[in-house]
Amino acid sequence: MELNKINSLVELFFLKYEEKKSAPNKPFLKWLKIDKNHFLTWKQVEHNICILSEYLRKNLNTGDRCVLLSENRPEWLIADIAIMNAGGITVPLFTTYSEQDYKYIINDCKPKVCIVSNDIQYRKIEKFISNDTRVLSFENFNEKIESFKNILEKYSKKEKTSVFLNYNQEISRKDLACIIYTSGTTGNPKGVMLSHGGILSNCEGAQEILDPLVKNDESVFLTWLPLSHSYEHTVQFVQISLGAKVFYAESLEKLLPNMLVAKPTIMTAVPRFYQNLYSKIFLNFSKQTGFKKKLIESTILLGTKSLNKQRLNFKEKIIDFLCEILVRKKIKNQFGSKLKAFVSGGGALDQKIGEFLNSIGLQTLQGYGLTETSPVVSCNIPGNIKIETVGPPFKTNEVKIADDGEILVKGENVMLGYWNMKKETEDVIKNGWLHTGDIGKITKDGNLKITDRKKEIIVNLGGDNISPSKIENLLCLNEKIKQSFVYGDKKNYLVALVVSESEENKKQIEFYLENLNKSLSLVEKVKKFKLIKEEFTIENGMLTPTLKLKRKKILEKYKEDLEKLY
Repeated sequence: MELNKINSLVELFFLKYEEKKSAPNKPFLKWLKIDKNHFLTWKQVEHNICILSEYLRKNLNTGDRCVLLSENRPEWLIADIAIMNAGGITVPLFTTYSEQDYKYIINDCKPKVCIVSNDIQYRKIEKFISNDTRVLSFENFNEKIESFKNILEKYSKKEKTSVFLNYNQEISRKDLACIIYTSGTTGNPKGVMLSHGGILSNCEGAQEILDPLVKNDESVFLTWLPLSHSYEHTVQFVQISLGAKVFYAESLEKLLPNMLVAKPTIMTAVPRFYQNLYSKIFLNFSKQTGFKKKLIESTILLGTKSLNKQRLNFKEKIIDFLCEILVRKKIKNQFGSKLKAFVSGGGALDQKIGEFLNSIGLQTLQGYGLTETSPVVSCNIPGNIKIETVGPPFKTNEVKIADDGEILVKGENVMLGYWNMKKETEDVIKNGWLHTGDIGKITKDGNLKITDRKKEIIVNLGGDNISPSKIENLLCLNEKIKQSFVYGDKKNYLVALVVSESEENKKQIEFYLENLNKSLSLVEKVKKFKLIKEEFTIENGMLTPTLKLKRKKILEKYKEDLEKLY
């Protein structure tokens, strides 16, 4: 499929459906929360998109916004494509937003239609919706609100109209497909306007990386990252372009048992997932003794050598072969046995975690991007992973480094702008180049390496620039530390908040920090820390929906405690 010749995301789906017509009843979408054997076929999905498109066309004019608020499930994809097919613009909302965020976004984008999954989601936005806004739901819960089931029953009885026969061919690549609001680590969320062509160019870049992994097998995805996240939102169109089978996970807590059912070949996630995975596997490894312990140590050592393209001698090759059978194969079986690659995005993956996962047979490709770039800019390539980098830039966009080290991106994937924010748009897009706010460099072999976050850098009293996220990632490698927050702007030294379950862990954390400081530069050493039990969560406003620290909110609550450490 030549993605560069496709005009819209709607066309992408319908062209892929044409390809599937020889096997229209092939399984496509499945929500693991309901009957484990129930799949929606390509034919059923196409039929439901056409019916919903017909209904929405009567309620949407071209360019009207349509809010979509739901947990991940097959209806999400159906609704998203139907909205665009009807001429509308999808505005996905996180189910974990604060009340203030819902109020702000709905007032900002002024939706003509709101689609919710159920009563729980409806209640979150009910008081912010105007009287002339039409509301639809995936589930029956209110007589005044039309449900998908009723719409499907009503329209299925009608004869097929032109909408059923022809998808919307008026859409061009330059047209607005969706407005995805950034999580906003400071201030109100910004509505990022992404075009059809922007997301399609991202799919084109992703296809080049994923094709070698799935060329001989059917690709299977297990989706758990919210579809309202720009990363997973684009991934669903990658799934369509690959003709994949897609499972929607029940929840984060049930992810591992869901993997055993779905047996995914590809899985996308954010660094926090890999951090937790590393902690669990590493904890299990540390309990082993004798031969098992030696085998695990050899697996990690030889796996890391192979990752770094260091040649193994004859003896090492034999040991590595045994590691493959006795360790790596068993680990892969715990994830459904068919996993070809994890893809990490949405933040920096710690190098040690990346090396560890790759060494034990869980190929992990780190990528880089932001909502404003639809979202991927670069990604590591299977078989040629440079774990300290985020891989080479996609061929569908250009990357250059500014004089001050900032990463600049140009291409069709760059957003059209921020909704209702002309000045903010002009501040970040200059002469067609998006100023990412990240600091990096291009390595001699053409890979992009992220070194800092421009806006999150701590500047100490000596004028040194320090990356707090780098130190936070290192702190969280200890299994006793759940989360951390590093502080020290305009100070002589750094201090930290450390989230841990028990006060009893303090001695072990002190010992870990003492050793960690030996590997850090003088200005990066953390001199003191305060132990806290309360985790940073989305619910308490300390994390964004994409699991990034809300530094401003954390400081509001803990600044006094942090200052006492000086």
